[in-house]
Amino acid sequence: MELDSALDWIDTQLYTVTGESLTELQRVILQQAWRGKKYGAIAHLYGCTEGHAKDVGSALWKQLSDLLQQRVTKQNVRSLLERHLSRTRSMMHPRRMTHQPESPNFVGRGGAIAHLQTLVNQGARVIVLQGEGGLGKTTLAQTYLHQGDFEITLELLMAKESSHITPAERVVEEWFSRDLDEEPSQDFGVTLARLKRHLEQRPIGILIDNLEPALDKDGRLLPCHRAYVELLRVLAEHHGSSVTLVTSRDRLCESSVTVEHYRLPRLDQPAWSCFFQHRAIHFTPVTLEKIHHTYGGNAKAMGLIYGSVREDFEGDLDAYWQEHSGNPLAVMDLKNLVSQQFNRLQRLDPDAHRLLCRLGVYRYQSVATIPTPGLLALLWDVETSRQPGVITSLRNRSLIESAKGQHWLHPVIRAEAIARLRQLSKVDHNPPSEWVQTHQRAAAFWTESIQQINGFTDAIAAWEAHYHYLEIQDFEATSQVILRSRHNQWGQFLPLGSTLYRMGLLQPVLATIDRIWPHVQSPRNRGELHNIWGDLLWITGHVQRAIACQQKGMAIAQSVLQTLPCQWSFPSPKPDSTPHECYAFRMIEVDSLLSIGLYLIDWGDLGQAGDRFQQVIQLADHTPHHAWATKARVCLAWVYSMQNRPTDAIRLADPIHTQLTHPPTPDNTARFAFFVQILAQTYANVGQATTATALYHQAIHHAETSHYTQVKARAMNGLAVLARQQGQWPQAREYHQEAIALLETIGAICDLAEAQLQYGLTLATQPATRIQAQMEWEKAIALFTTMEAPQQIERVNAMVTASRSGSTG
Repeated sequence: MELDSALDWIDTQLYTVTGESLTELQRVILQQAWRGKKYGAIAHLYGCTEGHAKDVGSALWKQLSDLLQQRVTKQNVRSLLERHLSRTRSMMHPRRMTHQPESPNFVGRGGAIAHLQTLVNQGARVIVLQGEGGLGKTTLAQTYLHQGDFEITLELLMAKESSHITPAERVVEEWFSRDLDEEPSQDFGVTLARLKRHLEQRPIGILIDNLEPALDKDGRLLPCHRAYVELLRVLAEHHGSSVTLVTSRDRLCESSVTVEHYRLPRLDQPAWSCFFQHRAIHFTPVTLEKIHHTYGGNAKAMGLIYGSVREDFEGDLDAYWQEHSGNPLAVMDLKNLVSQQFNRLQRLDPDAHRLLCRLGVYRYQSVATIPTPGLLALLWDVETSRQPGVITSLRNRSLIESAKGQHWLHPVIRAEAIARLRQLSKVDHNPPSEWVQTHQRAAAFWTESIQQINGFTDAIAAWEAHYHYLEIQDFEATSQVILRSRHNQWGQFLPLGSTLYRMGLLQPVLATIDRIWPHVQSPRNRGELHNIWGDLLWITGHVQRAIACQQKGMAIAQSVLQTLPCQWSFPSPKPDSTPHECYAFRMIEVDSLLSIGLYLIDWGDLGQAGDRFQQVIQLADHTPHHAWATKARVCLAWVYSMQNRPTDAIRLADPIHTQLTHPPTPDNTARFAFFVQILAQTYANVGQATTATALYHQAIHHAETSHYTQVKARAMNGLAVLARQQGQWPQAREYHQEAIALLETIGAICDLAEAQLQYGLTLATQPATRIQAQMEWEKAIALFTTMEAPQQIERVNAMVTASRSGSTG
């Protein structure tokens, strides 16, 4: 049975009985219980404690037991729901669809559904639903995917304006992170290959909605969106049972992509009649015939007319036509109809008209719907008591789509809304303009609505704010979106940019910083942006650029600090005051120094790295930045361990190890997860394998809890080295392979080079795998060459030579 169908049925039944829909966590529990997952895995996926997941699950099973009148548990929920729903409605055979009665909200499309199924049965994997705006292409596609036997459905809602279209690379990243429970790769080709495997191994339904903004006049993908060609080729050429539906007003003419086109016919008059009858609209057959002919059977026009008839003509379609019949509407298209509806709304309800225009600024892409507070945020000039009525006015006229407290605009209506808002701004001579102020309010809504990052959904919603500031070229505010720190449930307080790249979404942050950097004036924002920018460049293997980036940020901070009366600067051990600006710029300075030290280690210069860590200790010790001194001591101990100075390494490492583990301080170790695995490497290097192993496992636990893939991979690589040294060859290989897979998914080049070097050393210990070992070493050398790290290349060659002579453990 289709999981989505079960979720929809449960959601409907619970809403009918309790007035409340399924929460996001309840949905996750049902989805994962359906697949036989344990509560620990469910909690990890959602980002909560296992105990909380169990509590929510227990309450959910009780609610379902009441609904089904028999005991429901996590173990039997799937079988019980399958049996129950099979008795209440006809089910579809795999890859086949049976006839179902048409819903009053979806009339006249039984033949279209059957035609789509015929194309699929004939082998079509990508079908383009073509036709003018308002025919119901999207509704048809969504209904087909909902009724089909798909394990999961993915959606891409194209922006109406070409300049706002999300890059294909970002779309696929989000599919993997949000829907496929897998970290995306930074290599688009690798990601597409993995997507193809998903398409072949499980039935996936995909909707690409409103493609035409990405097409040129000849029906080809625009040069700036050519990556969509590669995506479409993968969607069309797999050998599985997955299906992609594309809606577009224009024909897709890409010779390298095999698609089927289906021009959607207009709704016939019986469909219109059924639609209005179900809604108790009065009409005579003659009037309906004339209106249907005038509006060309357009599905959206039908809905818009219904809203106007119900709201303004007391449900009398004849009265509506009496007012409009004198207009020459025989060739009127949907755009003209929408324009007329806007004009009428402006005359009858100016506040609702203004809200509708303002709603055009929302993108309806990564976050496809807007909650009611997002609408209220754009009613800043309307009395609070009147605001709900303004929203109701739009809903009654079918000018805004709504469901369960979520709202969105039809693409055609959004296009008209944007055009009118721009026009309003031209005649508004009091700054800020309507256009600017609306984007500011929308951005503020996203920022204020996300107070804590509890998972991927929250992070993406918070990121929406930056699109609005970019649209009005407020680059300073854009930088503040990236830099705004929020608490999360793991006890961390991270800027949004750092949160996103930890989740594997490096490219959006990189691209945005690169775009806004020349325009940001605030020294503090520039300095903090360089901190994040440097880390992104480091992770992706651009070590020298990363160092230069941090040096610029540090120079900015030092320049400002010279002008501030910072009484607590080193060497004063106990400051009398800590002005906020002094604190912020000193943090930029010490964080940049710490980061440069880490980058230099990956570049192969241990001496300079140690100098940077010493500087951090001198600057931060016994100041409000003492935590950075602790981190620097961990890193310096690591450097000493690699320089064959075990006594110095242990002298620094032991007090910190004691501080973290005796007694255990889980909050601190969660925050310091990156440095816990560095501490583990230090103990491993000086031969204390037991302590190192415990620390590696501790780091992995905290990395999994906070979705910090890089830390988990580094710790796995460390465990692999320990296993090799202890002669546990199968375990070592397993750890190596998992670490490399994780690093490849996030594109962590520096760490990947080290992991492949160590994997080669492990493979070289066994005669049967020595050829494979050479391949891994060559991969490591290639990556270090890309990084322009000659000292690392020399290190690889030395370790390879030692391995061949039998002197490496």
